[in-house]
Amino acid sequence: MNLYLSIVEQTLLSAPVLFFCLGFGASVLGASIALPSGVSKMIAIYLMLAIGFKGGAAVAMDALSTEVLLCLLVGVVLSGATPFAAFRLLGLVSPLPATDRAAIAAHYGSISIVTFTAATDALTRSGIEFSATMVAVAAAMEAPAIISAVYLLQRAGAGGQASAKRANRTVMQEVFFNVTIVVLLGAFAIGAVTGKEGLADVSGFLVDPFRGVLCLFLLDLGAVAGQGLRTGWRKLTWPLMLFAAWMPALSAAFVLLSALALGLSHGNAALLTTLAASASYIAAPAAMRMAAPEARPEIYLTMALGVTFPLNLLIGVPLYISLAGLLAP
Repeated sequence: MNLYLSIVEQTLLSAPVLFFCLGFGASVLGASIALPSGVSKMIAIYLMLAIGFKGGAAVAMDALSTEVLLCLLVGVVLSGATPFAAFRLLGLVSPLPATDRAAIAAHYGSISIVTFTAATDALTRSGIEFSATMVAVAAAMEAPAIISAVYLLQRAGAGGQASAKRANRTVMQEVFFNVTIVVLLGAFAIGAVTGKEGLADVSGFLVDPFRGVLCLFLLDLGAVAGQGLRTGWRKLTWPLMLFAAWMPALSAAFVLLSALALGLSHGNAALLTTLAASASYIAAPAAMRMAAPEARPEIYLTMALGVTFPLNLLIGVPLYISLAGLLAP
């Protein structure tokens, strides 16, 4: 209990989370403080560049451990399997058509790199060690869920022949060449090649300003999430709201049990749990716009960004870190 309260304090009173709350609250009340889309995209690329580069440099200094490889295996399997469970669960609790259910399922199988970043920040502030190479796990968990969702769309015949065609080569290119994956893996590879010296060369750009840029990005995300909830709440029925809260909890529970069975360390178990419980709002929306244009972004984006992301940021991250600490060897 003391560990949980300490992490809650460290998380909720951190500058990035408070900036998110500022943007979210101001937007819900009607203020317009979101950054221009070009600026927001540039900041997102910067964050992914910094995360990937630091992870690659860590690999250069200390190769992927057996524990991280186990996390990689669990993460990829979970990412690919979650959309099937989410699709079925949504069919039980909601009359949504297959197209909407598959699009939502893709978001809850894929991951949020910003939630991952917030968790690493909370771990660092709490003095809990973790492997910097866990960024490789984050990158690997982006695509499997989207591929599974495309399969669900094809199997259900959602959107007819035109939708099936869109779910072929073009969508797969969008999945594997999405900016999140390209920048994360590319920066990871460059960091691995240049190593400690490369990290020292760019530390003034990728290390020192990172936390301040994260504050600005979360301010913008808070504004976007608040605006989405303010305008799209009418589309969200209570079953969908509960799904947005409980689906991440189910994924987190599965990973925590896996972490216990595999003997994962406190920090790595917390990060893997955070990834499993997060919902994508970068890679998945881009892919679903092509694979399922009939699906309604006012539903799947509002659920992922307006409900799941704030819950994870304010409640989930400290809870996952605390529970991982209780189960760690």
